[in-house]
Amino acid sequence: MTLPQSYKNKYERLLGDEATAFFASFTHSTQKAYRVNPLKNQTQLYTTPDNGQVPYGKWGHFGSVSGRSVDHTNGVVYSQEPSAQFVGEVVQPQPGEKVLDLSAAPGGKSTHLAAFMQQDGLLWTNEIFLNRAKILNENIERMGIYNSIVSSQKPEELSAKLPQFFDKILIDAPCSGEGMFRKDPDAISYWSESYPAECAQRQRDILAEAVKMLKPGGELVYSTCTFAPEEDEQMIAWLLSEYPDFSVVPIEKVNGIADGRPEWADSQYVSGISDHSQTTHMTELKGTARLWPHLLEGEGHFVAKLKLSTDTVTSDANVTTIQSSSLTAQQRDLLTAFIKDTLIDFELAEDRLILFGDHVYLAPTGAPSIKGMRILRVGLELGSFKTKRFEPAHALALALAPHQFQQYYEMNDAQWRQFVHGDVLNVEGDFKKGWVLMTMNGNGAGFGKYVNGQIKNFYPKGLRFAIK
Repeated sequence: MTLPQSYKNKYERLLGDEATAFFASFTHSTQKAYRVNPLKNQTQLYTTPDNGQVPYGKWGHFGSVSGRSVDHTNGVVYSQEPSAQFVGEVVQPQPGEKVLDLSAAPGGKSTHLAAFMQQDGLLWTNEIFLNRAKILNENIERMGIYNSIVSSQKPEELSAKLPQFFDKILIDAPCSGEGMFRKDPDAISYWSESYPAECAQRQRDILAEAVKMLKPGGELVYSTCTFAPEEDEQMIAWLLSEYPDFSVVPIEKVNGIADGRPEWADSQYVSGISDHSQTTHMTELKGTARLWPHLLEGEGHFVAKLKLSTDTVTSDANVTTIQSSSLTAQQRDLLTAFIKDTLIDFELAEDRLILFGDHVYLAPTGAPSIKGMRILRVGLELGSFKTKRFEPAHALALALAPHQFQQYYEMNDAQWRQFVHGDVLNVEGDFKKGWVLMTMNGNGAGFGKYVNGQIKNFYPKGLRFAIK
């Protein structure tokens, strides 16, 4: 790996004697890791190797995930670099809270936040780029999360609609990506001496909109995957200066996680113009966290946690609640009949039913109005209305446990390979005609429809694959 000389000069100056170990870490192999999803009915791994636990967080493990494994396709695991897993642990939202992940794609940190929330509360996940938002939406569905809204909006569009609405906000900021050089060497080609400063301006713009959406007393967690002080300590120093109602919440450091560097908040010190720190009043920046690849098994990350004073002036703006859609009499009858025939003890809250064309969703409790927004998902997709029938959504199979269905069928390995390929299954068993939840290793994998000894396959065509 060839690093730009100006990059090497910068960190040799900043790190001093530590620079040798830092640069040596770029030649080491990256660590693969994943999180186990506690929202699933069965969390015992099927084929995914467990090479030991990530030292922070109870759901993280070292090991490589196959994208065509039972564990991955059923949403039992999410492949996530170990250092990135620390961010969700810092946010650690509680059930019942309203939480925003502002730059959420592809969904690693959002799905981590959901694990803490246990389907209780509102998790709003947003990605400005629609093509990336679609990937985020797919991962939210695969992990069986049903208290989430997925949107594709600019930060200023969200802040105009949701002033002082959230208890916690995560900004995993788009950055220069210096911490990912080892994992993605192509990222080096995008780097220049001025690139961190360019990213920092975008980050300030995002933060300025995010603070508008935080409740008094709420918490904001800011993270990057870069070493650049311009995007890390200097960004938090700017935030504290611009918004004095914020204070740093010290982050507990474990297993090689290091303190932030207050002296790096001085831009002249970082650029080499000054040989001493002009920011002695910024000692609270030691409470931020740096994850260095030469100190732990993971890539580079920076994390800061801030709290907004409860004395902050509250907004006069009012956030209205979501308005349910009016189902036709036929749609109501079809949905009611499906629930009665297919599910067990499923409570249908009609005041939270939302229609997107022929697709019907059950919105999260406490969801705000989504009028005028680009929304990809609002809670749990129940299914879609066809001509004189109702067809359940794949999301429903991934979100509910087998015991919540009237009929389910546990597949063996050969049948699972047939199922994900889209084949009809010949089965034996005392089934009645109708929908069957197809399960593998105790978790829903998709839907089938039983007719005369066969289960017709409803695994989504866009997800099908062959295993040799």
